[in-house]
Amino acid sequence: MNFPSEKKENYTLVRTEVEKLDGTISPELKSEFVFINATGEKNIIVDMSHTRYCDSSGLSAILVGNRLCKTANGTFIVCGLQPTVNKLISISQLDTILKITPTLSEAVDLLFLEEIEKNLDEEEDEK
Repeated sequence: MNFPSEKKENYTLVRTEVEKLDGTISPELKSEFVFINATGEKNIIVDMSHTRYCDSSGLSAILVGNRLCKTANGTFIVCGLQPTVNKLISISQLDTILKITPTLSEAVDLLFLEEIEKNLDEEEDEK
């Protein structure tokens, strides 16, 4: 399996186990995001530490995951970017749209902070 996923307490972790995230494999990643979202999960962390190359179709798959999580009022975080993939994301200015952390543990920390903020916002709205 190219994109194994693991359900955790508050999120699903997806690992990209491919070296190249390109047009031949990106539809599979999009499908994985759609499936996870359809099961009711709103928070996804994508660990891309094994992926050394990404093209526009790979970025498109990542943006699909981001949009699905946003629509579900959830959080989408990308972590473990290799330098070449990180550069592509910066050049395409997706670093202004995506939540990106260097490591998985930082992604988990960010996710929990986001959840706390959302809960506080909801409490404020109820008052």
